[in-house]
Amino acid sequence: MTGLGAGMFCGAVMFLLGGLDLLLLDGASIVYGALFLPVCALTALWVRKGDLLTAPVVVPIGFAVGLLPMIDGDTGFLGKLMSLVTALAAQAPWLYAGTLIAGVTALVRRVALAARRRAARKRMAG
Repeated sequence: MTGLGAGMFCGAVMFLLGGLDLLLLDGASIVYGALFLPVCALTALWVRKGDLLTAPVVVPIGFAVGLLPMIDGDTGFLGKLMSLVTALAAQAPWLYAGTLIAGVTALVRRVALAARRRAARKRMAG
């Protein structure tokens, strides 16, 4: 999928998981964070080769989108925004871990792609 598609996939899945977590487990942050990690890996695995560098960028955005159903702030835009920032700070280790997973996965895919290209050029030349 494209970089935009990866962002939409991650955001939609995390929003769905955040809503389900809220309904079934009353917003258990450990469950939400643990579910975020495989979504990061899948996003980095499914993004197309040309958009590999977008994976570590879109997963934190997806994490924040998924928190929207779970935040309980005052009414109004600023109250919700403050609750979102607080929730992001409280779940920073999950956010960092997922971003690291996406980054490492994308990097490994990029290195493997470069090695395949190099090997193909060697076969063509020799």
